[in-house]
Amino acid sequence: MAIKYKNKVILEVGLDENRIAEEIKWSATDAGIEKEPAEAFLLSVWNDQTKETLRLDLWTKNMKLYEMQFFIWQTIQSLAETYRKATSDDKMADTILDLADYMEEKLKLREGPKDR
Repeated sequence: MAIKYKNKVILEVGLDENRIAEEIKWSATDAGIEKEPAEAFLLSVWNDQTKETLRLDLWTKNMKLYEMQFFIWQTIQSLAETYRKATSDDKMADTILDLADYMEEKLKLREGPKDR
């Protein structure tokens, strides 16, 4: 099958004098998003040749601890649903959601990322 369309997802990271992330902006050409601010991103890319996952995790120095906890919690929930769609393995997807539920309970995240 020939590629008919190409889209770009662009991450721009502004660094301070110590090369620590100060701001993050992202764009997605197909979605009409241009230089949208963000405080963090997690990027995983599967390399089929080496059979390994390459990761890039980055957050700004202004991101608060409770925001990171909430971000990771939501990401785990999202990963469970992605896993479910990709594999049709409901049992393992539910197990991943159990981890998210445990994290929510221990960190009391259900109320949302409020200043603490």
